[in-house]
Amino acid sequence: MILPPATIGIIGGGQLGQMMALVAKSMGYKVGVLDPTPEAPAAQVADFQIIADYTDVKSLTQLARASAVLTYEFENVDQQALQQVTAIAAVPQGIDLLTITGNRLNEKRFCVAHGLPVTPFSEIHTIGDLERARQEIGCPGILKTVTGGYDGHGQVDINETTDLEAIAPQLSQTTWIYERRQTFDRELSIMVTQDGRGQTVTFPVSENQHRHHILKTSIVADQLSQPVVDQAQKIAGEVAQALALRGVLGIEFFERPDGQLMINELAPRPHNSGHYSIEACNVSQFEAHIRSICGLPIPPIQQTQKAVMVNLLGDDLVIARQKLVQHPEWHFHDYGKQTIRTGRKMGHITVTGSDLDPLLVSTQDFR
Repeated sequence: MILPPATIGIIGGGQLGQMMALVAKSMGYKVGVLDPTPEAPAAQVADFQIIADYTDVKSLTQLARASAVLTYEFENVDQQALQQVTAIAAVPQGIDLLTITGNRLNEKRFCVAHGLPVTPFSEIHTIGDLERARQEIGCPGILKTVTGGYDGHGQVDINETTDLEAIAPQLSQTTWIYERRQTFDRELSIMVTQDGRGQTVTFPVSENQHRHHILKTSIVADQLSQPVVDQAQKIAGEVAQALALRGVLGIEFFERPDGQLMINELAPRPHNSGHYSIEACNVSQFEAHIRSICGLPIPPIQQTQKAVMVNLLGDDLVIARQKLVQHPEWHFHDYGKQTIRTGRKMGHITVTGSDLDPLLVSTQDFR
């Protein structure tokens, strides 16, 4: 176990790192952050920041020497750089977790190897690969870069009329994965972790709504059937055990028309759709993450109220600031990012209560 006032080093200074740091500080830990952006969101609430690129081994070594444990807030961490500091500070989440979840092909193959449900897929390097995949797997489909993509970046929709020759020049630049597009009723997610005693802990299942491939709204309000919830918890437990999981991991699902769940993506860190847990659960996903990587026990997760979380994208933040005085029911989170960009996650609002309808009305301007 790693107890306060030990230092936790966070690789990445975004909003997830910020919320990790806030919890860690409240528990008495010291926090250091590695991020190339001065005054990054996590650095604003940390004890110190090392301003450097994530691939800078010298700076990563500096963070490791100042920390008892290292964690990361995103999956595109330089694995070779991180491997070089594992002898200096504990890295409970490990390198293998990044190897699997940081590459879409590895992630899909991991799921197949453990009998977990995923859409048919194929590795793509050439136009011939893509033509065969479209014929064998079917259309419509989605072509994705195996690394680096997020919020719809690095994705191309493929259908029967798509001009494959126009895509050909992009194929030689990196490795791609082609996935059959699935028909689904809802997009869901669940957060899962294992504590210091090896006990698997799951959070309530969230229903998620996206806009332009970016998560906009998460609803956790007992609106899902028990079989669907049971299925999500079962899959989450199997994933956690297969990974010997430490730290929180988010699992995104498609709920198909027959009620069966299919894994869309694994995220090896707290997840945007789990933000509701800060106000709506006895333990937030961020506290669970800190407890897990430090080897502490985690109590069973209890949701105390229904919740709706909405992301504030771009100029939504400015509008929400102006409306804050009219909404005492809002739990308002401003990440402190210095530049507002269209589609960028700038903050979020969570509302909680016993009835869903008032929560939806309260957040309707941003959904």
